[in-house]
Amino acid sequence: MTTELLGQAPADTDGSDDGRILGLRCRACGRAESLGPSYVCPACFGPLEVAYDLEVVRRRLTRATIESRPAGIWRYLELLPVATRPARGLPVGSSPLVPAPSLGRAIGIERLLVKDDSRNPTLSFKDRAVAVAVTKAVDFGLEALACASTGNLAGATAAAAAVAGLPAYVFVPADLEPAKIDHALAYGATVVPVQGTYDDVNRLCLEVADELGWGFVNINLRPFYAEGSKTLAFEIAESLGWRLPDVIVAPIASGAMFTKIARGFDELATIGLVERTPVRFVGGQAAGCSPVATAFAQGSAEIVPVRTPDTIVRSLAIGNPADGRHAVELARASRGSVEAISDDETAEAIRRSARLEGIYPETAGGVTLAAAEAARRRGVIGPDDEVVALITGNGLKTPDAFRHGLEPRPAEPGMPGLAPAIAPSFRAFEAWLER
Repeated sequence: MTTELLGQAPADTDGSDDGRILGLRCRACGRAESLGPSYVCPACFGPLEVAYDLEVVRRRLTRATIESRPAGIWRYLELLPVATRPARGLPVGSSPLVPAPSLGRAIGIERLLVKDDSRNPTLSFKDRAVAVAVTKAVDFGLEALACASTGNLAGATAAAAAVAGLPAYVFVPADLEPAKIDHALAYGATVVPVQGTYDDVNRLCLEVADELGWGFVNINLRPFYAEGSKTLAFEIAESLGWRLPDVIVAPIASGAMFTKIARGFDELATIGLVERTPVRFVGGQAAGCSPVATAFAQGSAEIVPVRTPDTIVRSLAIGNPADGRHAVELARASRGSVEAISDDETAEAIRRSARLEGIYPETAGGVTLAAAEAARRRGVIGPDDEVVALITGNGLKTPDAFRHGLEPRPAEPGMPGLAPAIAPSFRAFEAWLER
């Protein structure tokens, strides 16, 4: 067995980033900051992002270089905020881009592809972001890894901390799906259920991060954590033969992943790995917590927070999304949309994906697929568009969602009693009844 299969790998560089990582920069005012566990600009309180010298990256990174490297997110090392490939970690990334013809026909999209990120080690795309965050936590000498989570991040943080040898502390809303809490507990994390919404949990974690100095992946490590989502863009482009699709459809919680995919495409074009072609961005939110979709529908850039989310889609139930305004701007500028999806539509999309393609998404994936259908119905997606829909988590984490809206119909004993439980299209059964 190779070390890559075990999650072990040698470094790809000599330990120097060759000046490609410039530091942190405020997205609002442009102020430069040095690299460190910081997430907010001290001048204007805007969000900090990692800045690169893309000319240095252009000279170092080629298609051939990437294709010669092992599978996983670190094949795109030069476009990530780490100096070297970590010596140890989970085998994250390189999830399949799967044609979905049966599902596509059902929703009116002939050229539908599904980026199935439920294949990651903890069954969600959050493994990508956490892999980068934990690498920086180790670089900065932080003593513990922590997060505020709506579910998937809990398991990803706990597993990554376990491999890195760090204690993990996971703060979640108390009404989170039990399967997601159990997932984090299985990796040895300390799980702290908090009465209230995700936004209440996040506010508490801001205080804890300041007081204890732990490495919160989505707070003081957020500039690095968010960069992991770009690898979705890199893999999509590589899987398509180094080109961009016509449409990306993705769920929106904080909005970070949605906007980082766009940044990933932009960086690939800037360094010459793909041709710069227009991509429409379609986002999906649960109707019971849809501040971004509401702002888009109203033609506004202002995000009005949702104080009390009311939806089965807990993984997207962020009432005051940090990157919500940027997600609205991206959808509008790209001629895309942000769709509000009911819980009934979400559950039906989950069942349809599993039934037609053998891909079982969690609730966020159901929202995404229903958003693709809604955008096609409204003409945002055209009949000839190549569409990539992101499945960001596995349905085993949200089993109750699959049954949402269905009434149990137990069969009566005996062959005639099977009628309510067997589809009318089952011809063999119909023939038996007619005898």
